[in-house]
Amino acid sequence: MKSKLILNKEYKAWLAELKLKVRKAQLKAAVKVNSEMLLFYWDLGADIAVKQARAKWGDGFLLQLSKDLTAEFPDMKGFSLSNLKYVKQWYQFYAGDKTISQQPVGLIAKQPVPQLAADTISRQPVARIIQIPWGHNIAIISKCKNIKEALFYVQNTLQHNWSRDVLVHQIESGLYKREGKSVTNFDLALPKPQSDLARQTLKNPYIFDFLSMRKDYDERDLETALINHVTQFLLELGAGFSFLGRQVPIQVGTKEFFIDLLFYHTRLHCYVVVELKTGDFEPANAGQLNFYIKAVDSQLCEDGDNPTIGLLLCKSREKLVAEYALSDIHKPIGVSEYKLTHKLPKKLKSSLPTIEEIEKELGKDMNKTEN
Repeated sequence: MKSKLILNKEYKAWLAELKLKVRKAQLKAAVKVNSEMLLFYWDLGADIAVKQARAKWGDGFLLQLSKDLTAEFPDMKGFSLSNLKYVKQWYQFYAGDKTISQQPVGLIAKQPVPQLAADTISRQPVARIIQIPWGHNIAIISKCKNIKEALFYVQNTLQHNWSRDVLVHQIESGLYKREGKSVTNFDLALPKPQSDLARQTLKNPYIFDFLSMRKDYDERDLETALINHVTQFLLELGAGFSFLGRQVPIQVGTKEFFIDLLFYHTRLHCYVVVELKTGDFEPANAGQLNFYIKAVDSQLCEDGDNPTIGLLLCKSREKLVAEYALSDIHKPIGVSEYKLTHKLPKKLKSSLPTIEEIEKELGKDMNKTEN
């Protein structure tokens, strides 16, 4: 027996319009599959929210709509009941909450989607959320608490081309709350444009949840473990970090010193010296790192390199003590905590190479040069 809803003239008229919109979206999708389909989802989510609020079609409305659209477009997977619920949730997350009605996305939601011309949409948050895959959008609205946090992960997904597994890991590790939270002296030690970017590059705390350490581990154990898991370590450090070496020797006068970990940041265009401490932050740690930074500036930096940055990773730090310690140091230093949760991220994948792969490729290049 057919649902009584299928006989409703208003419903049938709206269904016919939807079918036409779907076909138009399918044609455009040949060129812009993701953005065009998500624009359709945005419009559909708005329609569903309005129809459910105003029309008296009963609780079976979404189920009937799912059946009708699936019957008309059997090759499309987006019209399942669960996905239609996500479509509505996605729309309402950005546009339906009265507490965020003054947000730009809320203002956009009051306009029909066809009015969102390319030049307009490029300046609006909707332009960003329709550029990432639907599965990423679902993960974001399912795990984020507000628009600001959600758009943070949308922007980072676009910027760093995160897979969905990496995105979920970053959300679950609380990157939004950790980024830019390191204690630094960058405002005093770096010029304004670089200081802002450098501050956002560091975070607090760093989550090394890919490590399993014994209770009495020392700094060398931590260093070795991080290098053995260099792919995950680079992912946690963030985009732009290029690993150069561990225990890098620096000759100053007649003495030789060793830097725990040395990186080059491709976006900041500077060396980054990382020192690991298994205990609480001590003011003397900042002096030691300041010494290493000065040595790198003098011996490794070339024309075009920006001032070297230091990152001190401690098991714990008292913010005020760190601020006092950095206040009279002229080299740029950040102090952050790290946490070992002993929990492996599920399905974590990254395109970053392992040390073995790097050495293998370098070996190939060396052989070519010698031949």
